[in-house]
Amino acid sequence: MNATIVVHNVSAAYRKTEVLSNISFQVMPGTLTAIVGPNGAGKSTLLKTMLELHSKTTGEVTFLGQPYRRAKTSIGYVPQRGSVDWDFPTNALDVVLMGLYGKIGWLKRPSKADREQAMEALRAMGMEQYADRQISQLSGGQQQRVFLARALVQDAVLYFLDEPLAGVDAATERIIMETLQQLKNKGRTVMVVHHDLQTVEDYFDHVLLLNRTVIAHGATSEVFTDEKLHRTYGGTLRWMRERV
Repeated sequence: MNATIVVHNVSAAYRKTEVLSNISFQVMPGTLTAIVGPNGAGKSTLLKTMLELHSKTTGEVTFLGQPYRRAKTSIGYVPQRGSVDWDFPTNALDVVLMGLYGKIGWLKRPSKADREQAMEALRAMGMEQYADRQISQLSGGQQQRVFLARALVQDAVLYFLDEPLAGVDAATERIIMETLQQLKNKGRTVMVVHHDLQTVEDYFDHVLLLNRTVIAHGATSEVFTDEKLHRTYGGTLRWMRERV
């Protein structure tokens, strides 16, 4: 089985400050991976660099054996909620339809079938009753569900999500994680920037520990250990798992 994501010797910087150093790892299909590390570790920057939203200074990234520009139609991305202009005048259904523009084109009107496909994605996220609601009028959790629906409607092979559980209610967290598990079970590859160490073992089968470089990467049972967490977080680690 070939890796669906290959990152080789990737470095990135903001101005002259290096924020990612010699990042290398491979991700296999049908895996749900948490990207975990302290604040400032480069977690969001890693996703943005992989998806060519931020320039890399060295290295290369391939998806399904191809560079991003050739594989982008197979990729779904959910950015941090705080990075989105929620005052943009559009409703939830139109946001989800944006996920189909790669297929239907930006200059064509969505068909009835396209709109039904978008509605089905909203139904999957429990948001169909808000289809006509302006996104600025939705709660944070509801906004996050809409953006995940936009990614789902793409029917992508690879999914990248940047802290999708940050600041959401318990019901939204449950729906999001159930959806990501379903994608994994269908053989899709999912990578998630995640901040809650207490739920990593419950939610993810693989972990990438990051602090400007890769500290460890692999199955959660092998990587998510006290020793590797201390190497990742150093003196900033304030959480310890309870041993039964």
